[in-house]
Amino acid sequence: MATETTEENKRLARRVPEEIATERNFDLVEEVYAEDCVEHAPFGEPATGREATEEQLRSFIGAFPDFEATVEDAVAEGDTVAMRVTLRGTHEGEFMGIEPTGNSFEVQNAVFTRVEDGKIAERWVMPDTLGMFRQLGVVESPVN
Repeated sequence: MATETTEENKRLARRVPEEIATERNFDLVEEVYAEDCVEHAPFGEPATGREATEEQLRSFIGAFPDFEATVEDAVAEGDTVAMRVTLRGTHEGEFMGIEPTGNSFEVQNAVFTRVEDGKIAERWVMPDTLGMFRQLGVVESPVN
């Protein structure tokens, strides 16, 4: 049976994809992230601290203004929450130096969130980047 703490950790971890990213409630960054948090994303260096984390999130949303994230599963053990999240969006702004394609994507994403003292201390975000880039039309499939 899940403990109160693991259930609280799951609720906290879900707030990033559901409330911050999908609902664009960036004011929550200060509430849910630890001051010295680290956000490991596949698109560049890790973001360290709340300000850098918010900047990274805002930049991504700027490239995909209709972005939404749906949490499909969340499991927690100890101080860590693992989630399977479906990501969707349309490429309407520059992303990693790539001009907007106007194409949409829908991919799976694995996210591991470590909670410390009731705040997000660290997250590892691992989307299906190849699938995303294929759907955006910026890379070709190595297989047909």
